[in-house]
Amino acid sequence: QVQLVEDGGGSAEVGGSLKLSCVASGSIFITNVMGWYRQAPGKQRELVASATNGGTTEYGDSVKGRFTISREVDKNTAYLIMNDLKLEDTAVYYCKFVNSRIMADGRRNWDYWGQGTQVTVSS
Repeated sequence: QVQLVEDGGGSAEVGGSLKLSCVASGSIFITNVMGWYRQAPGKQRELVASATNGGTTEYGDSVKGRFTISREVDKNTAYLIMNDLKLEDTAVYYCKFVNSRIMADGRRNWDYWGQGTQVTVSS
Protein backbone atom coordinates (compact mmCIF):
# COMPACT_ATOMS: atom_id res chain seq x y z
CA GLN A 1 0.00 0.00 0.00
CA VAL A 2 1.01 3.57 -0.67
CA GLN A 3 -0.30 6.58 1.22
CA LEU A 4 -0.39 10.03 -0.38
CA VAL A 5 -0.50 13.37 1.41
CA GLU A 6 -1.32 16.37 -0.73
CA ASP A 7 -0.70 20.00 0.16
CA GLY A 8 -1.20 23.32 -1.54
CA GLY A 9 -3.99 24.42 -3.78
CA GLY A 10 -6.51 27.01 -2.76
CA SER A 11 -7.54 30.12 -4.63
CA ALA A 12 -5.80 32.40 -7.09
CA GLU A 13 -6.70 35.03 -9.61
CA VAL A 14 -6.40 34.64 -13.36
CA GLY A 15 -2.74 34.91 -14.30
CA GLY A 16 -1.62 33.95 -10.82
CA SER A 17 0.31 30.95 -9.54
CA LEU A 18 -0.18 28.10 -7.14
CA LYS A 19 1.95 25.16 -6.03
CA LEU A 20 0.87 21.66 -5.13
CA SER A 21 2.92 19.01 -3.39
CA CYS A 22 2.37 15.31 -2.86
CA VAL A 23 4.33 13.03 -0.55
CA ALA A 24 4.15 9.27 -0.94
CA SER A 25 4.92 6.77 1.78
CA GLY A 26 4.62 3.04 2.25
CA SER A 27 5.60 0.33 -0.21
CA ILE A 28 7.45 2.28 -2.90
CA PHE A 29 8.76 0.30 -5.86
CA ILE A 30 12.00 1.15 -7.66
CA THR A 31 10.02 2.06 -10.78
CA ASN A 32 7.20 4.48 -10.16
CA VAL A 33 5.33 7.46 -11.52
CA MET A 34 3.86 10.44 -9.67
CA GLY A 35 1.54 13.01 -11.07
CA TRP A 36 -1.68 14.95 -10.93
CA TYR A 37 -5.03 14.56 -12.54
CA ARG A 38 -7.90 17.01 -12.23
CA GLN A 39 -11.65 16.85 -12.41
CA ALA A 40 -13.94 19.78 -12.92
CA PRO A 41 -17.68 19.56 -12.22
CA GLY A 42 -19.43 17.64 -14.96
CA LYS A 43 -16.19 16.66 -16.66
CA GLN A 44 -14.05 13.56 -16.76
CA ARG A 45 -10.85 13.30 -14.79
CA GLU A 46 -7.91 14.31 -16.98
CA LEU A 47 -4.14 14.15 -16.85
CA VAL A 48 -2.43 17.35 -15.75
CA ALA A 49 1.16 16.19 -15.48
CA SER A 50 3.19 13.14 -14.52
CA ALA A 51 6.82 12.30 -13.93
CA THR A 52 8.62 9.00 -13.64
CA ASN A 53 11.34 8.50 -11.08
CA GLY A 54 13.68 8.44 -14.07
CA GLY A 55 12.75 11.99 -15.05
CA THR A 56 10.38 11.44 -17.95
CA THR A 57 7.50 13.91 -17.84
CA GLU A 58 4.16 14.17 -19.55
CA TYR A 59 1.71 17.07 -19.63
CA GLY A 60 -1.87 17.54 -20.62
CA ASP A 61 -2.24 19.73 -23.71
CA SER A 62 -4.12 22.45 -21.84
CA VAL A 63 -1.33 23.05 -19.32
CA LYS A 64 1.77 22.75 -21.50
CA GLY A 65 3.99 25.78 -21.09
CA ARG A 66 2.19 26.91 -17.93
CA PHE A 67 2.56 24.05 -15.44
CA THR A 68 5.75 22.31 -14.36
CA ILE A 69 6.07 19.04 -12.51
CA SER A 70 9.18 18.13 -10.57
CA ARG A 71 10.18 15.37 -8.19
CA GLU A 72 12.45 14.79 -5.26
CA VAL A 73 12.81 11.08 -5.85
CA ASP A 74 14.71 10.38 -2.63
CA LYS A 75 11.86 12.00 -0.68
CA ASN A 76 9.08 10.42 -2.75
CA THR A 77 7.71 13.90 -3.27
CA ALA A 78 6.29 15.57 -6.36
CA TYR A 79 5.55 19.22 -6.95
CA LEU A 80 3.28 20.93 -9.43
CA ILE A 81 3.95 24.59 -10.09
CA MET A 82 1.00 26.20 -11.82
CA ASN A 83 1.64 29.53 -13.53
CA ASP A 84 -0.55 31.78 -15.65
CA LEU A 85 -3.67 30.21 -14.18
CA LYS A 86 -6.88 30.35 -16.16
CA LEU A 87 -10.50 30.07 -15.13
CA GLU A 88 -10.65 26.65 -16.73
CA ASP A 89 -7.95 25.38 -14.39
CA THR A 90 -10.54 25.36 -11.62
CA ALA A 91 -10.96 21.75 -10.50
CA VAL A 92 -10.19 19.22 -7.83
CA TYR A 93 -6.61 18.09 -8.31
CA TYR A 94 -5.73 14.52 -7.38
CA CYS A 95 -2.24 13.18 -6.80
CA LYS A 96 -1.66 9.79 -8.39
CA PHE A 97 1.12 7.36 -7.60
CA VAL A 98 1.84 4.33 -9.74
CA ASN A 99 4.04 1.46 -8.64
CA SER A 100 5.31 -0.53 -11.61
CA ARG A 101 6.98 -3.92 -11.75
CA ILE A 102 7.72 -6.46 -14.44
CA MET A 103 6.03 -9.73 -13.59
CA ALA A 104 6.29 -13.14 -15.24
CA ASP A 105 3.39 -12.26 -17.56
CA GLY A 106 4.38 -8.68 -18.27
CA ARG A 107 4.43 -5.29 -16.60
CA ARG A 108 1.91 -4.64 -13.88
CA ASN A 109 0.96 -1.29 -12.36
CA TRP A 110 -0.62 -0.48 -9.03
CA ASP A 111 -2.44 2.88 -8.84
CA TYR A 112 -2.97 4.95 -5.71
CA TRP A 113 -4.88 8.23 -5.41
CA GLY A 114 -4.75 11.12 -3.00
CA GLN A 115 -7.85 12.63 -1.45
CA GLY A 116 -7.85 15.60 -3.81
CA THR A 117 -7.33 19.30 -3.26
CA GLN A 118 -9.46 22.13 -4.62
CA VAL A 119 -7.95 24.72 -6.95
CA THR A 120 -10.17 27.71 -7.70
CA VAL A 121 -9.22 30.41 -10.18
CA SER A 122 -11.25 33.60 -10.25
CA SER A 123 -11.26 36.74 -12.35
